[in-house]
Formats: sequence, C-alpha cells, structure tokens
Amino acid sequence: MKELTMNINSLPDELFTRAEFIEEKVEDTGFSNYSYWRSTIRTFFKSPAVKVAVTLMVLLVTYTIIYPTITDLDPYTPSLSPSQWNLSPSAEHPFGTDGVGRDIWARVWFGTRTSLILSVAVAVFEVGLGVIIGALWGFYRKLDNIMFAIYNTLTNVPSTIYLVLIAYIMKPSIITIIIALVATGWISEARWFRTRILAQREADYNIASVALMTPTRRIISRNVIPHLVSLIIMDAALTIPYSIGSEVFLSYIGVGLPADLCTLGNLVNQGRSAFLVYPFQMIFPTLILCFITVSFYIIGNKFADASDPKNHL
Repeated sequence: MKELTMNINSLPDELFTRAEFIEEKVEDTGFSNYSYWRSTIRTFFKSPAVKVAVTLMVLLVTYTIIYPTITDLDPYTPSLSPSQWNLSPSAEHPFGTDGVGRDIWARVWFGTRTSLILSVAVAVFEVGLGVIIGALWGFYRKLDNIMFAIYNTLTNVPSTIYLVLIAYIMKPSIITIIIALVATGWISEARWFRTRILAQREADYNIASVALMTPTRRIISRNVIPHLVSLIIMDAALTIPYSIGSEVFLSYIGVGLPADLCTLGNLVNQGRSAFLVYPFQMIFPTLILCFITVSFYIIGNKFADASDPKNHL
C-alpha cells in the first residue's frame, strides 16, 4: 500500500486536470432509457404479420362502428318482391341477398358489430373475474380446498353441457350468452392467473410488504396485478375469438341468440342451410369470422412474446 501511495505521489501534476465544480450538474446521475412498455410495443410491431393484422382489424372495427350510421339498408326487413331473393353478389349487393331478399353485406356488418360487442363483454367479465379471484386464490392458502373443489367440478364436466343448460334455462339473449360463457370460463382463468401470482407472491418486495403489515388488497392492487397487465391483455385478446366461436357453435345447435338477430353465428348457420344452392350466403360471413379469429390469435400470441423482457433488445 505504501509503495502504491508513493508511486501515485510521484506522478507529474501535468498529467491530471482538475474537474470543475458545476452546481447545476450535482444532481445528475446515471440512468437507463429502457421502458418496458415502449420496448414491448416496439418488439410487438416488428412482426409484419402483426402490422397487417392490427391495421386490418382497426379498419374492420372502425367500419362496423360507423356503417350503421352511413347506410340506408335495413338488414332485418325482408323484401316482398321475389325478384330480390337469393341474388348473387353484384355492385348493388356486394355479398348478394338471402332467401327473403335481405342484403347480406348489411347483415354481415351489423352481425360483426354484435358479435364483437358480445365477445369483448365476455372477455372483460371472464378475464376480470379470473384476475380478481386468481389473485385472492394465490394469496390466501385457505382458499385452496374450496377453489380446487370448484375447479375440478366445473372442468370435469364438458363446457358444452353448461352452455346448453344455461341457454335452455334462460331466455335466449346477449345477456344469456355472456352469462353462459363467463360461467364456464372464469375458473380456468382464475387457475391460470393463480399460478403466475404465486410466483409474484414470493418476490422480495411482496415479502417486505407483508412484513410491514401492508393490507393484502393493497399488495394485490399495487404490487401484483400491475406486473400482470401484459398477460391480462394477451389473455383478453385470445378470449375474444373463443367467444365468437362459442356463439357460432351455440347458434349451430339451435340454442344461441334469437334467429332474427344479426350475428356472425346466425349468419353462418342460416347460410349453411342454403350452402349447396347459394354458397355465397355462407362463404362471406365465414370469411369475416375466420379473419377476426385468426387476427386475434396472431395479435394475442405475438403480444405474449413481445411482453417477455427476454425478447427485448
């Protein structure tokens, strides 16, 4: 140590420059320009498939919202003139007409709006209940017995049976379909979020919060759920196409929404009966349905990859 001190002292003064004191820079410290959400969004939009899917979905949703306000076509009133029945696609009727002369183009966009509203409502309630109940289930070990009993009971019986029973018991309506889908899906969401919340519960900052006697509801709302926002968004995006598919299935077996209501499920089911003679009546609603389903699956899965910090550059 003494030799090192002597060597330093023997260095010429001209090799060193005294740093000037600048009071304005006293508080300057090192920082990182990393932002989780900025990096997630940047990684998400790197995929060309995502750019195309998001752009087309935004255009489709926007059009379904504004279309009822810019059209004079009535998607519900049949035509009294048989000459308007079962018309092939044309400039006047881009998707043709159905068996009673109703314009399929108008019915498709009215039906798409209804199906999207239904699926978004199901996603909000199903994922919302799953997050809340999953958070409580993950933090309170005393809930394990009762929650696993409910989970095993509901998941061991095919969800189709619950859907059909609820649809039969209640009057067919949008509220009925929402209740039927949420009643069978919330427990799986809760179990999925529980497994992720268990890992969050053992984090050092949560252990410190427990030691400081922080209320559990505050730990869940401030320390846990914000870390799962990306997973919540991803799960909601994947729930939307599942809900639309379930609505189509219920319409197919005859326990879905009222047949006179425009939805993608009803349009596909009605077009199915005339498919051999007038295939366009089923093809066009099915194409829209497939596009929405595939787009949301791409968006949900790509967002899941983008939300992983390991994929951030």
